[in-house]
Amino acid sequence: MTLQQLSYLVTVAECGNITDAAERLFISQPSLSTAIHNLEKEMGVTAFVRSNKGVTVTREGEELLAFARQLLEQANLMQEHFGAGKKREPKFCVSCQHYSFAVNAFVDVVQQFDADRYRFILRETQTGEIIDDVAAGRSELGIMYLCESNETVLTKLLRRNELAFEELFTAAPHVFINKDHPLAEKACITLEELKPYPYLIFEQGERNSFYFAEELLSMLDMPKTIQVRDRATLFSLVIGLNGFTVSSGIIDRKLNSPSIIARPLEMEGRMRIGLIRRKNVVLSRCAEAYIEALKHHLSIG
Repeated sequence: MTLQQLSYLVTVAECGNITDAAERLFISQPSLSTAIHNLEKEMGVTAFVRSNKGVTVTREGEELLAFARQLLEQANLMQEHFGAGKKREPKFCVSCQHYSFAVNAFVDVVQQFDADRYRFILRETQTGEIIDDVAAGRSELGIMYLCESNETVLTKLLRRNELAFEELFTAAPHVFINKDHPLAEKACITLEELKPYPYLIFEQGERNSFYFAEELLSMLDMPKTIQVRDRATLFSLVIGLNGFTVSSGIIDRKLNSPSIIARPLEMEGRMRIGLIRRKNVVLSRCAEAYIEALKHHLSIG
């Protein structure tokens, strides 16, 4: 097994096609196919199912890819640290729930590592995909929350994927509402008072259970619910329908509408918002800088 073979493996998975991957790698298609076949034979796995439409990653191929990305990432870190005079292209990917402070920290990192060439990815996505992304090495870090109702299930899932959770802060539940909402003048809002209004939640795809919900309040607790996929849509509905959502209470008026305000919610429970990362893996300079940027924005939030 060589780093080159691992790089070939990752490229084929990204392209979904041997021909396209060979063009990107500037090698012949037969040479690439042979290299992948030899790696599969050495590892004793079938990484891809081939067809006329391209290649599909198998379940054991996903596991092999997770190790491959991890090894390539660590090799890049070693070259960064010991490679004299070699300027490397900054790369970083983070997957997160829909938090404005996560976006602000990402902006700081991009500005800090600005270069002629870089590859940065920010994925605001579903809870299950955050865990999958970090476990498979697609993202170096993830941001999500744990609470009393989901901690047992999600902690087991993190442990099974050899991921560690590092708490950033604990937040009491708040509601985000329109500044002109009928309840906007109240210092603290109750669940009973919210029942006439639409509850806006982020849709979680196939894992649409309360364990993976991004909101502390289960969708089953309120009579009116609307599921959305992105933050802009959610806040538009908060304004247009006098809806509400439940979150940490940290809001950025530059990223979100200035019409959105946060009010404490009278209910039991706390949100432990934190990072997830792979165990025993050295973080890149970009990841370390991102963590520092997160702490900075949370300290002034």
